[in-house]
Amino acid sequence: MRRLTTPLRRIALAGICAFAAGCASFSPDGGYAGVRQFAQQRTGDAIPASAPGAGNVEQQVAALLAKPLSAEDAVTIALLNNRGLQAGYAELGIAEADLVQAGRIANPVLSFGRMKSHEGVEIERTLMLPVIGLLTMPLATRLERRRYEQAQLRAAGQVLRTADATRRAWYGAVAAQQSAEYMEQVKNAAEASAELARRMALAGNWSRLQHAREQAFYADAVAGLARARQVRTLEREQLTRLLGVSNPAAFTLPARLPDLPAAPRDVHDAEAQAMGNRLDMLMAQKELAGLASSLGLTRATRFVNLLDLSYLRDTGETGERATGYEIELQIPLFDWGGARVAKAEAMYMQAVHRAAGLAVDARSQVRESYSGYRTAYDLARHYRDEVVPLKKRIADEQLLRYNGMLISVFELLADAREQVVAVNAAIEAQRDYWIADAALQAALTGSGDAAAAGTATPRAGSAAPGAAPAQH
Repeated sequence: MRRLTTPLRRIALAGICAFAAGCASFSPDGGYAGVRQFAQQRTGDAIPASAPGAGNVEQQVAALLAKPLSAEDAVTIALLNNRGLQAGYAELGIAEADLVQAGRIANPVLSFGRMKSHEGVEIERTLMLPVIGLLTMPLATRLERRRYEQAQLRAAGQVLRTADATRRAWYGAVAAQQSAEYMEQVKNAAEASAELARRMALAGNWSRLQHAREQAFYADAVAGLARARQVRTLEREQLTRLLGVSNPAAFTLPARLPDLPAAPRDVHDAEAQAMGNRLDMLMAQKELAGLASSLGLTRATRFVNLLDLSYLRDTGETGERATGYEIELQIPLFDWGGARVAKAEAMYMQAVHRAAGLAVDARSQVRESYSGYRTAYDLARHYRDEVVPLKKRIADEQLLRYNGMLISVFELLADAREQVVAVNAAIEAQRDYWIADAALQAALTGSGDAAAAGTATPRAGSAAPGAAPAQH
């Protein structure tokens, strides 16, 4: 047995301890700085400087809730206070722990044996080090670092999805509130019309048919108001969940949606921009690089994946000491590692095809989203500049003719019903534009439900019939 001198043993142990001391350590913010950088580059929102749940969140949220909630403030509150987003950061912590673990040497194994016989006591001491782990540590560390970067991208994607969902929910809640308030005025006007019809029928000035029509109009207005209130409740509760607040009465919303911009956004090279900016594409690239490294590690350990070096020191029965070393090597006699390599290659090719399919879908989603955005803008502007002013002009002209006793009340109310439909449609069109704007941003960054970006889901009951309010 080969002997190792005491100085050589000390040098080897000191080198191992020094290497272990220089291993990777945890970041002070858990990797949030990288997540914030990824998200900040792809959105115009103000990403909080600290991770959700860190710092004095309650005071920040209370200050934002003390005033009418804007879309930007709603996004800020969600990024600070959303519980699902906070839970998602646990995956980032797991990935960082794996990265730190990959950069550390496995603990040595120390065994101690003592045997006693009639001739005396024999003591055996063994210190075993996993050499194969030490040799493959650089490759394994690079692999885990890519996985950690993937986790950062996933966390950044969750930040963007939360911001996108909150912004859409804010637009839906404001539009539902605006429609409910409008339908309240419609119901009051319809109630007054029904009462007028009742009195005129009692006086013999209206027929039963005309009276019944006004009663039906009022009944429809009451049902429309009930539906609008229910939609308002649903939209507000959805926003409440995203904000992470316990009470929907904790915040107030503005009375109206933001005005349309003077001109739509003109996105140049939208497909190329999405290919270089979408987080899902970057994640696919990281996955390919990680699987390539994993494939290299699998091939490197195809034949030998167990190699341990042991330092031995024995004390014989007579007190004589002996030192040496022992190497434990797995012999690839039955398993040559072909199955593991084939599996790694198949997983790599699966990721290649998945990334190629993702690129095709991303280009299509961007084109679809931009088409939906332009259509929504054109429709909202058409209602704002053409339909609603035209309906109001018709109502004003009819009112002048009614004052001149040229038309009846029935004709005046019939025009009012048409104006109600136009105003409700204008509110929906304005809401759909802002949701389409958010969906386009989501398609360019790879966050949110970009596949549904072209159109917004209509709210039930938002176009119920009624009479037009005075301010329109």
